[in-house]
Amino acid sequence: MGDTSYLDWPFFEPRHRALAVELHGWCKEHLTGHHADVDAACRSHVRKLGASGWLKYTGAGDGEKLDVRTLCLIREIIAQYDGLAEFSFAMQGLGMGAVTLFGTPEQKQWLARTRSGEAIAGFAITEPEAGSDAAATKMTATRVQGGFVLNGEKTYISNGGIADVYAVFARTGEAPGAKGLSAFLVPADTKGLTVAGRIDVMAPHPLALLNFENVEIPEGALIGKPGDGFKIAMSVLDVFRSTVGAAAVGFARRALDETLARVKARKVGGAPLAELQMVQGHIADMALDIDASALLVYRAAWTKDMGQPRITREASMAKLNATEAAQRVIDMAVQLHGGDGVKHGAVVERLYREIRALRIYEGASDVQRVIIARAVLGG
Repeated sequence: MGDTSYLDWPFFEPRHRALAVELHGWCKEHLTGHHADVDAACRSHVRKLGASGWLKYTGAGDGEKLDVRTLCLIREIIAQYDGLAEFSFAMQGLGMGAVTLFGTPEQKQWLARTRSGEAIAGFAITEPEAGSDAAATKMTATRVQGGFVLNGEKTYISNGGIADVYAVFARTGEAPGAKGLSAFLVPADTKGLTVAGRIDVMAPHPLALLNFENVEIPEGALIGKPGDGFKIAMSVLDVFRSTVGAAAVGFARRALDETLARVKARKVGGAPLAELQMVQGHIADMALDIDASALLVYRAAWTKDMGQPRITREASMAKLNATEAAQRVIDMAVQLHGGDGVKHGAVVERLYREIRALRIYEGASDVQRVIIARAVLGG
C-alpha cells in the first residue's frame, strides 16, 4: 500500500480510513493495469466498480450529497493500480455531475443506472474551437415546440462512442458569451447523434468526436434553467477538479513506490542506488511534492464537504500543483529506472503517459494560474 500516513490527517473521518483500506484490497484483487481492448476494458471496469458498490459515490440522489473527500480518495487509490479504471470511475461522476447538482427527479433516474454500472456517462462540452474557453461554444440548441434541436459537434469527449448518456452544453442565446449556454441530458441513441471519429492519445482512453445533426430532444432534457449552462459546468468542475489532483497524487505515489523498490535493489559500484546522496535528494523531492499536493487536494475536498458553496480557488490550486508535481515525480521515476524506465510496458513508462493529459483536461495548468491569480487579486 505504500505510505498511508496521510490518512491520519485531520481532513479524514474513520469512514474514510476504512474505505481506503477496503479499496486497496479490492484493487489488488480486481485491477491489472494492462488492457488489450480499451473500450472493452472500460465497460468491464464500470461493471465491476458498480457491482462492488464503488460507483455509488459518483452521484447523489434526493437527500444525498457528494462527499468530495471520498471521491478524491477513491480516484487517488485506483490511480495507483490502474489508470484506465481510474478514468472509468471518474467519468461516471463527471458525466453525471450536472444531473447530481441540478437535475430533475426524472433526470436523476439515470443515476441509478450509472451508479450501478449498468450505464456509462459522458461529459460533452469541448469543441474544436472551444476548449478552455467554454464561452466560445458554437453548438446550438434551438427551441422548438416541445423541446430543442441540437446542431454542432463536440470533440475530445471522454467515453465518446461507449457512453449511454451525455451531459451536453450548447448555445441557447439568452445572452452573449458564457451567459447564453444551457445544459442538456442526451441519451447516446438519440437520432442524429453520431460518433464522427475516434481520437487516439498517448495513454489510450475512449475519446471521440461527436456530431449532432438536427438532434431533437424534449423539454425535459434541459438541466437547470436556460442560460445556466456555464454556471452548471463550472459548478461541476468545482467539485471534480480537486479529484483530478487526487488522481495525479495516486499516479505519483505509485511512481515513488516503484522508485523506492528500484533504488534499493539496483546496485552501482557494489552498493544500492539508494545510498547515493544525489539519489536520496531526488527521493526527498518526490516525497515532498506528493505530500504538498495531497495537502492541497484534501484541503479543497474538506472545504467543499464542510459546506463552502464554491471552492474555485482551492480546487484550482489543488489541480495545478498536484498535476505539475506528479509530472516531476514520474519523470524522476523514469530517470532513476534508467533504460528500464523507457521500456514500453514498464509501470513508470505507463505512468509517464498517463500523467501528461491531466495537466490539460478540466482546465489546463495555465488556465488554473489565471483562475488563482484573479481570485487572489480580487481578495
